[in-house]
Amino acid sequence: MRALVISDIHANLTALETVLADANSFDVTWCLGDLVGYGPNPNECIERIRSLPNLQCIMGNHDAAAVGFIDVDAFNPDARKTVLWTQETLTPVNKQYLRNLPERINLEHITLAHGSPYKPIWEYLLDTRAATVSFECFDTPYCLVGHTHLPVLFYLPDDRPTAQLVVPEHVSQMTLAPRAILNPGSLGQPRDHDPRAAYAILDLDNYTWEWHRVNYNIPEVQERMRHENLPERHIARLSAGW
Repeated sequence: MRALVISDIHANLTALETVLADANSFDVTWCLGDLVGYGPNPNECIERIRSLPNLQCIMGNHDAAAVGFIDVDAFNPDARKTVLWTQETLTPVNKQYLRNLPERINLEHITLAHGSPYKPIWEYLLDTRAATVSFECFDTPYCLVGHTHLPVLFYLPDDRPTAQLVVPEHVSQMTLAPRAILNPGSLGQPRDHDPRAAYAILDLDNYTWEWHRVNYNIPEVQERMRHENLPERHIARLSAGW
């Protein structure tokens, strides 16, 4: 059984459709939050994700802000502008869908959270110290997170006191061993200086994890963002992946 793992779509419909075509065949879909924010197609992205097979989807901080669960003043001015635009643009049905998303999902062997298992909505796991603390906050062999927009793995075997950081190179496949925290990277707005859309495939029979990157039509997305008068900084960063 193959699980498609995506995170931080950020209303980037072109990147989403490209990833779905590249992933080809998968049995379940795990979306780690931030369906909206930054990009120009929040409604279309929500509706497309809802159509995916055997979906498990959790709430990200931009999703929470879009429905008023987080004060817009918690965001920088550019992000705040897009949050307000998203609030005005979302349909009532899609707002209700975001409101009903859980902050965390505990599956049999895997925990899903946006930021971290400790603070699911808004904690950045950027270093081994924070990751080591997070290992105390879930009981499953594996935890999948997003939020940082960086594809990484934190590994904490029984014989180590602190977590080990693993960063993939291009397309990377590995066989997993307990315990690990895995981040597929951002589908809609990568920040590892690689502008290609990021996603992962988890083979649930053999517990192999594959990081993937795929090119998509970035100028098309940027044109739609300019049409909606979204912040130029968010438009420019798509080209450089920062």
